[in-house]
Amino acid sequence: MKIIEVKAKEIFSKTKLGADWVINPYVGCGHQCLYCYAKFMAKWRPAEYGKWGTWLEAKVNGPELVKGREAKGRVFMSSICDAYQPVEKDLQLTRRLLENMDKNIKLSILTKSDLVLRDIDILKQFKNAEVGLTINSFTGKAKEIFEPAAPEAAKRIAALQKLKEQGIRTHAFVSPIIPKLIDLPDIVSKTRNFVDYYWFEFLNLRGAGKEFAQILQKEFPESYKIVSNAALYQKFIDQITDLINSFNIKIRGIVKH
Repeated sequence: MKIIEVKAKEIFSKTKLGADWVINPYVGCGHQCLYCYAKFMAKWRPAEYGKWGTWLEAKVNGPELVKGREAKGRVFMSSICDAYQPVEKDLQLTRRLLENMDKNIKLSILTKSDLVLRDIDILKQFKNAEVGLTINSFTGKAKEIFEPAAPEAAKRIAALQKLKEQGIRTHAFVSPIIPKLIDLPDIVSKTRNFVDYYWFEFLNLRGAGKEFAQILQKEFPESYKIVSNAALYQKFIDQITDLINSFNIKIRGIVKH
């Protein structure tokens, strides 16, 4: 992983991703998820950076920029990175941001990593904070191909439970929903006792990019056949939406792209 240290002019950015502001401690992510929708950011970076997933920018002055700052509305972390990607274990950039952040800020974190448990002590200082974990059913070959460097689903689920036990509001972001590769009843049954609400997101094949589509077609042809055919995919979305609505859980949203 190539780490490029940068100094940002601003740390709070306006967003429409279910919040008013977004904070990205990094640009880029070491989880290397093949379907990552943020890879479009690479076109605005020097070619010598290399392929998305092999580099990241660390906003080293982020902790200073957040000091003494107020933010009206909800603040989301993060949109073009995972604040708890592998390098955070050593860099602790996210932790220092949280330490310096106004604890009155309404904070919502979404991550794929149980590393977030390290910062429970700080999260409990916020008057209004919640943490979501992205959950899916990828195992074996699918996990190795699609999310090679992200923690296993079992660790993410365990993290949600631990967060809830510590009095922190939680949510599960079930994504990406891909035909033949996700078991929604299993995910809900394993999480419903300690998740305050759910988001569900169907795969955005276009956003995932050509490389993802080609590999999905090669390795999981039945899944590709459905998501690449508008009529078949719409039928799948309708069926799964009905299933989701039958779970008797609190649903914040179903993202269908």
